[in-house]
Amino acid sequence: MDAVFKALADPSRRRLLDRLRARNGQTLRELCAGLDMARQSVSKHLAVLEAAELVTTVWQGREKLHYVNAAPINAIAERWISQFDRERVNALADLKRALEQAPMDNKTFVYTTYIRTTPERLWQALTDPAFTDRYWGVSFATDWAEGSPMTWTETGATTQDPEQIVLAHEPHRRLSYTWHTFSPQWAEANGVSEETRARLATERRSQVTFDIEPHGDQVKLTVTHEFDPTGILHSMCSQGWPPILSSLKSLLETGEPLPSDKG
Repeated sequence: MDAVFKALADPSRRRLLDRLRARNGQTLRELCAGLDMARQSVSKHLAVLEAAELVTTVWQGREKLHYVNAAPINAIAERWISQFDRERVNALADLKRALEQAPMDNKTFVYTTYIRTTPERLWQALTDPAFTDRYWGVSFATDWAEGSPMTWTETGATTQDPEQIVLAHEPHRRLSYTWHTFSPQWAEANGVSEETRARLATERRSQVTFDIEPHGDQVKLTVTHEFDPTGILHSMCSQGWPPILSSLKSLLETGEPLPSDKG
């Protein structure tokens, strides 16, 4: 974690993180606008933030977009937080919340983590219900072919819908699908009010993509979740993804998921 603390120690890099917090998914040109720093300096600071995994990048056409990545702070909170005194715990918790909570007008959540496993094993963990149920509490019934329907089962509630489908299926490389349907049964099983469920049901259906890349003896997993920018699902899912992915990492690296905070 030395790289994380070193990256955060520089006020210019913290300022870049603040700008991404205000509007995630910016190009280098956009990040340079209005700053009293040369483009080359901004590029070097971004390289340090990327090396510390505090910033992750996604190519959209010919543009390279930069996103805040909460994974390193989440790892500190999950694995080290009990070893810090109260003031440090509060500081880390505040920073973790700030990085995970994205602005309301942002439509994309991006999270990158590195897992000591193989692409094949990670792919199995993303698609095999025996795995997904252990770290996520969700299981899927589908043949995983592009365009195939998906049946979701979560906390005893099963959802099916013609628009709940597989979008991309490239074994050991990329998996993408539309998000589940917000049925009354799902809402009741997950303690979601009818008012919130009805509001979620009016939003454009979101989609999630998992990109898998070998990285030495680890695998780089980037999760991209695209939302209706005017909806409320973004804030709900952006808080939910970090613990899910931390539990996935723990399961693959230690054989056990993180303890669940559910009932």
